[in-house]
Amino acid sequence: MAQFQTVGVIGKLNDARVAPTLRAVCGHLARRGCEVLVEYASAAAVRGRGARPVSREVLARRADLAVVVGGDGTLLNAGRTLAPAGVPILGVNAGRLGFMVDIAPADVRSALDEVLKGRYVREPRLVLSAVVRRGKRVRGPLLAINDVVMRNQAAVRMLEFETWLGDEFISLHRADGLIVATPTGSTAYALSGGGPVLHPGLEALAVVPICPHTLSDRPVVIGADRPVRVVLGGARGTRAMCTCDGQANVTVNAGDTVEITRSDHALELIHPKTYKYFNILRNKLHWGRDRSQR
Repeated sequence: MAQFQTVGVIGKLNDARVAPTLRAVCGHLARRGCEVLVEYASAAAVRGRGARPVSREVLARRADLAVVVGGDGTLLNAGRTLAPAGVPILGVNAGRLGFMVDIAPADVRSALDEVLKGRYVREPRLVLSAVVRRGKRVRGPLLAINDVVMRNQAAVRMLEFETWLGDEFISLHRADGLIVATPTGSTAYALSGGGPVLHPGLEALAVVPICPHTLSDRPVVIGADRPVRVVLGGARGTRAMCTCDGQANVTVNAGDTVEITRSDHALELIHPKTYKYFNILRNKLHWGRDRSQR
């Protein structure tokens, strides 16, 4: 219990369905003697329950643990603030798929008790940092837990771009864009684009072209120890959007370089003792099931 004395609580924005779970989490933690900090945006749903409303920045500085109630998008949004502060996250699934938020609302009280007793699995997840270089100007860094994506802002035109791994040239591409995904993000947009599933224990990235013009332009898996550089080509006026986790954006112009490196900060996830990664994949992707089991 001494390990997690101050617990922050963050809920999915503008979703009244998470309110009962938020109240259950805050009330249970308070009864167990924890100091409970709830993010301002979720405070109205909690209605006291022994929780003190604070900003996310204050929560990141003070909390020993954060409980995030929502879907994977809610956890990604919170994680980009909490990872640099070293705050581990326990995810409660009030969304749809939920690859990272793996506790059902009905089990949240018993799961919190187990965690407070020290019975849990701590899992580090690789985080990316992206900057856009335009001559001597640098925009960023932006953090990404799932992926860094470059897409064309003109819906009916392809991008032309180069990819590099450190100083080693990879290829010249014509495609709708590019996904650079962490193992965490390998089951998200990159998987839809034909990329491989990477186990979260790997120190690796998936580089996945989006609808490439050349059919032999296939996804590749690379080590995370060197930066990935994407240089946007095309005529003057060509623009693309660089997006981190589908939530943080920066515009890229022709001649700009997007440099993607491994962040110094990992995201720490807290799981129940029963957590198994491939069990999550089987349940979410319906592996090894016949129609009667779906």
